[in-house]
Amino acid sequence: MATRTRRGDTGVVGEVATDLQRLHGGWMALVFPRQRGRGHAVMGRWIPETTPQQVGYYGWGIVGALGLLALYPLTVLGFATRYYAAKLDSTRTRFGVAGVTALALLAWGTLTAVAHLQLESDAVLAVAAASAVATGATALSAGCSRVGGRLVSVLLAYPFALTALLLPPVVAALVTPSLEGYVLDPSYAFAVQLLEGPLAVGGLNEILRANFELAGAAYAAMWFAIAFPVGWLFGLAVALANLVRPSS
Repeated sequence: MATRTRRGDTGVVGEVATDLQRLHGGWMALVFPRQRGRGHAVMGRWIPETTPQQVGYYGWGIVGALGLLALYPLTVLGFATRYYAAKLDSTRTRFGVAGVTALALLAWGTLTAVAHLQLESDAVLAVAAASAVATGATALSAGCSRVGGRLVSVLLAYPFALTALLLPPVVAALVTPSLEGYVLDPSYAFAVQLLEGPLAVGGLNEILRANFELAGAAYAAMWFAIAFPVGWLFGLAVALANLVRPSS
């Protein structure tokens, strides 16, 4: 048992080392020749000879190594995202955009029907509104994925997929006062943290406070806006994972 565990650990460490070498080699190849893999088949990897070349080479290498501290965790996130995205894309391939939309409509429609039979009218309205938003966002994400291309997937498909997850509870809370404490109040607290944290850079928070009020439909607009950069992050993570380990 101990021997098997050590082998498994070595395998994981070896895979991580290979990933880091590929990433760092790609970084070095942006400036210096013959860096990827083993370099030129005959001439081998390029090695700096003069002092200015060595300073530039090793300085660029240190910058790349520091960048890997942030990039490799993003790559790991990309591996996980790519796995689940491939599952969803397989479903979209089998059923098509119309089929995926119909499945989402069936699932959310069933939930709405159950709510109609067991809950009060305001709760039914909340579920119905969330169903409409989730179904529409699912259709848009599947449609963008169907178009194909890494750029379209990163810019649109992933953000709309995040919209299908983030926006329905917000829409439900907007039409159901009893849900405000569970959805809108935490959203307000999160918005305050954003304004006092990353959005404080350059005075962007003051511009937002002066021009927008977080009330009513602004909650939905906020989470719709958040879904796009978060979706771009997931999309870029998948693109980075494909660069390190091309998907089969």
